[in-house]
Amino acid sequence: MSTSISTLDKSLIHRLPAQSPTLFDAKAKKNITFERIAKELGREEVAVAAIFYGQARASPEDVQKLASILEIEQSTLEGQLQGFPDRGRTMDMPPKEPLIYRLFEIVQNYGYAYKAVLNEKFGDGIMSAISFSTKVEKETDKDGNNWAIITLRGKWYVVPVGFESAWY
Repeated sequence: MSTSISTLDKSLIHRLPAQSPTLFDAKAKKNITFERIAKELGREEVAVAAIFYGQARASPEDVQKLASILEIEQSTLEGQLQGFPDRGRTMDMPPKEPLIYRLFEIVQNYGYAYKAVLNEKFGDGIMSAISFSTKVEKETDKDGNNWAIITLRGKWYVVPVGFESAWY
């Protein structure tokens, strides 16, 4: 099986920061996967992809390694990656891209079920999207069907009694 490489959807460029085309063009030119880049950076694939889309911050070490891996001038990446992420502006809501819409639909359909089970396990509170990690894995069953496994790992914060309105 040949390796598929994610490239930048050019219709998104106007919504993305300067580093997105730089990183994606170099990634395509090198024909390299997020998995391989993540291994070289010592990060999860989704975290690396989030840097490409401007949704996560790159450390100085990440910038140095990305410049080396993708053969981009380090000063170019330093200039493009020095700001803060502008999270959440990449897409319309609800999302129009089918796979992203399905993820949105999962939360829409199971959100209250997740909340009920999380509250039973942890008490009243919220799961952080800042103290957070995620990963994607592929599983193939005995019949050859592929299954996507998405893990969401967020720190749990208990809402102090009497301070509920301060959390929202």
